[in-house]
Order: sequence, then structure tokens, then C-alpha cells
Amino acid sequence: MTIFLLLAAIVMLACVALNKLSSRLGIPMLLAFILLGMTFGSDGIFKIEFEDYFFAEEVCSIALIFIMFYGGFGTNWKQARPVAVPAALLSSLGVILTSGMVGVFCHFALKMDWLKSFLMGSVIGSTDAASVFSILRSKKLGLKYGTSSLLELESGSNDPFSYMLTSIFISIIRGDAIGSHIVYLVFAQLVYGVVFGMILAFVASHIIKKISFASAGFDAVFVTAVALLAYAVPSAIGGNGYLSAYIVGIALGNTDFRVKKTLVPFFDGFTGMMQMLIFFLLGLLSFPSKLPQIALPAFAIALFLTFVARPLMVWLLMSPFSHRCGQCLTVSWAGFRGAASIVFAIMAMRNVEAGFDIFHTVYFIVLFSILLQGSLLPKIAKTLLTLFSHFFL
Repeated sequence: MTIFLLLAAIVMLACVALNKLSSRLGIPMLLAFILLGMTFGSDGIFKIEFEDYFFAEEVCSIALIFIMFYGGFGTNWKQARPVAVPAALLSSLGVILTSGMVGVFCHFALKMDWLKSFLMGSVIGSTDAASVFSILRSKKLGLKYGTSSLLELESGSNDPFSYMLTSIFISIIRGDAIGSHIVYLVFAQLVYGVVFGMILAFVASHIIKKISFASAGFDAVFVTAVALLAYAVPSAIGGNGYLSAYIVGIALGNTDFRVKKTLVPFFDGFTGMMQMLIFFLLGLLSFPSKLPQIALPAFAIALFLTFVARPLMVWLLMSPFSHRCGQCLTVSWAGFRGAASIVFAIMAMRNVEAGFDIFHTVYFIVLFSILLQGSLLPKIAKTLLTLFSHFFL
């Protein structure tokens, strides 16, 4: 126990130090957490043996609940409302289009089976809420025309759709879902997730405005319990818990109540710890020695996703709204992949025989995405500010 606590303290202090260092170097801090996990892992310096994918999936799934919830909690609905429709399209139809394009590419270019190709596309179909929230809010890029709100709404609400597609293709590959059952899966994921999210949001908002907690700090306990309920209740009957948690987060974050200001620093710190935990744990779980084996196909998928699938999807869905050229380019570039994709890859790996190392393939894509897109986003945004100043920003 003492050794474990000592190690945990060292890791947390290292994460805090890396957070400061990464901001000076201009690289996303979440990448630093992953690299720290790799340093402590089986192929790293400290050689900690860790291959428990089930434990990693469970812990990371819980961490994602709070990341999703607080992503919604920190969203200003007044600023986000004008871009709600395009954001909703990007987070729903956009995930489907991106997953489909990646699936077709994997089948024809990499000679993968059709179903497993679409499973691969589903796993990496969404942008990552933790990465997007972290970079946009820490860098304070000052994007105009609601671009920051658009990206936050998209990333906060598209993980549930990627999760839904991943679950569906896992069920199809396993032979558990055919015909009407697939239709019900989609119905249950969306309808139960939205309905229970709205009900819990209404009840929680009413309670927190009317009730004064007897002891300081119990407001944070209450909201934490609400976030867990928002995920657990719809999930228990086949609904999308992540979507529900995000809806409840938006509702509470845009409700005026007495102790709201005290909750912000608490959830800032708590969500930061969840981000440290999830990225460190995924780094610890990886084997860097396996990355060269999947580097070529993973690099091909990453290039196609970044420079073809994502930009094409953004242009198709945003063009009808007369969005400016620079805005579309910024949204295209800000399509980071992150922890959610790796967690969904673990879920796929544990439930089906993919025929290839889907975990390390997605891991490689995430490293590529955060390193390239995350590091260059501030410079890309400033460049677009100059080039398209009379069109955008």
C-alpha cells in the first residue's frame, strides 16, 4: 500500500510539472500525460507490468463520464445556441460520414474486411472532448463567430455517436444484432439517452435551486452523484449514458443557483485529475515496441482521416450554413482524436477478434492527431486569422 501511494503521488506531481512544461513547449499537456504513462509502462524506464484491459476500460469509462459532464457544464448556451444546429449535424451525421469514409478507405486501401473496416471507422469517428476542451480553454485562441462553442458542442456530443456505432458493429460482428434489433439499438441509444438526460436535468436543476445543503461541500457531492446517475440510468436500459451526462451538464451549467461558483474550481481540479488519469493509464497500457508493426497502416488511416475524411465531412455539412472558408478550415483541423477513441478500441478488442492490433493502431492515430493537430492549432488559427481576416475571424 505504501509503495502504491508513493508511486501515485510521484505520478501526480510529475503530471503537474509536465502541465507547466508542455505549455512552455507548445505541446498539448494530454500528450505529455500519455508519454509519462509510456515511460512507466512495460516498455518504459520503470517497467511496470500492466495489461489489464478490462480494468483500464472501466476506469477510463468512468473518467469520460465526468469529462463529458463538465464539458457540458462549462458550455455557455447563449454563445452556443447560434451554432447549435451545425454542431448537432457535425456530432451526429458527421460521425456517421467520417466513420463510413474511413471504413471504405480501410477496405479498399488496406484490404480489411467490410465489417471490421467500419468498426475501425466507428472507433475513431468522433473528436475527443478532453483534448478539444483542454486545448481551446487553455490556449484561449479567441475564435470568433462561435467557432469555439461550435467545436466544444461538437466534441462534447459526438463521442456518444461514436460509442453507438462501435456498439452496433460489435453486435453485428458477433452475430447478436440483425435487422430490427439494430434499429432498436439506435432507438434506445438516442431516445433513452436524450429523454433520461432531460428528465434528470430538470429534476437536478429544481433540487439544487430549492434546497440549501446543510454542510459545505455537499453540493459538490450532489452534483457528482447526478453526473453518475445521468450515465448509469439510461445505460442500464440500453441508452447512451455519455449523451445523457452531457445534456445534464449543459442544463446545470446554464442554471443559476447559489453554490454554482464554488463548484467550478472543484470540477476544474477534479476533471483535470480525470484527464491525467485516463491519459496516463492508456499510456501505461500501451507497448511502444508494438507501434512500428502497425505504423504504416495506422499512418495511412491518420493521413486519410486528417486530410480527406474530416475536411470533406466538414465542408459537406457546414456549406449549407454559409460558413466562412477560414472557419471550415479551422473546424477541420481541430478534429482531434483522443482518449475516447482508445477506450472504444479497447471495448472492440475485448468483444471481437479484429484480426489486427486495433488498440495500438488507434493509439498511433491518437498520438499523431494530438501531436500534429493539437500542437499546430494555435498557429493554424493565427494563420487563418491573417489570410481570411475579411472572410472569417
